[in-house]
Amino acid sequence: MPTLSKPSFTIDYADDGQGEPVVLVHSSVSANRQWRALTDALKDRYRVLAINLFGYGDTTPWRATARQTLEAQAQLVVALCEGLGAPLRLVGHSLGGSVALKAASLMGSRVTSLVLLEPNPFHLLRQHRRTEAYEECCSLRDHVKRYGALGDWPRVAERFADYWLGDGSWSAMPERRRAAFAESLPPNFYEWDAVMGETTAIENWAKLGARTLVVSDPSTRLPIREIVAIFTEACPHWIFRTVTAGGHMAPLTRPDLVNPIVCTFLDP
Repeated sequence: MPTLSKPSFTIDYADDGQGEPVVLVHSSVSANRQWRALTDALKDRYRVLAINLFGYGDTTPWRATARQTLEAQAQLVVALCEGLGAPLRLVGHSLGGSVALKAASLMGSRVTSLVLLEPNPFHLLRQHRRTEAYEECCSLRDHVKRYGALGDWPRVAERFADYWLGDGSWSAMPERRRAAFAESLPPNFYEWDAVMGETTAIENWAKLGARTLVVSDPSTRLPIREIVAIFTEACPHWIFRTVTAGGHMAPLTRPDLVNPIVCTFLDP
């Protein structure tokens, strides 16, 4: 995969197809490999760039001495888009949805289409007093921070997998898959700071000029359901679609359901 070098970081990304650019921003733990099926569905008419965020692939790891911010992650997307011109289309899943949202706010009118798949800007839960959902996030974050600081990534992985992939997912995983999952978790230690420390108010997100689609599973975890509810109320001009299978990880586990929705939205 190609890389882009800047003074303070190197970005690793995939680049396929030709046409107007679509930039794909992955979820936590998965890296840009999660986009293979969507890339295949788009590359006959778009140039599809799938970025790796801090700590994934050959992208520079996050420096442990600093508190990660959503803007820092979004600056990777901004840097990748510098030479792409306009219009730009951004697609993000989970953490990647929050990063794409922030990147769209930084790039303004250059971004004409924005797709948010189960986005996780958890700071909105605090701002809107969604106490139960916010405390649920804090509990998972604290578990990641506690055992991640000890280097006990298998213990982090068990709870993380069961939360986001569904109860019992960890016990059902083959041993090799468990090891790979645990090895992919260290960047998540810092990503909690980015999504929970953001301060942008919903009114500012609502002012984005990009045509915006939000896709979610109605049976997804409570914090995501509450975030979608906040967006639905504050951004009635956005488009909202549901997939009734796959949960939070439907973009990976059910691309047959999610990708047609994304493609239909992106195509003129």
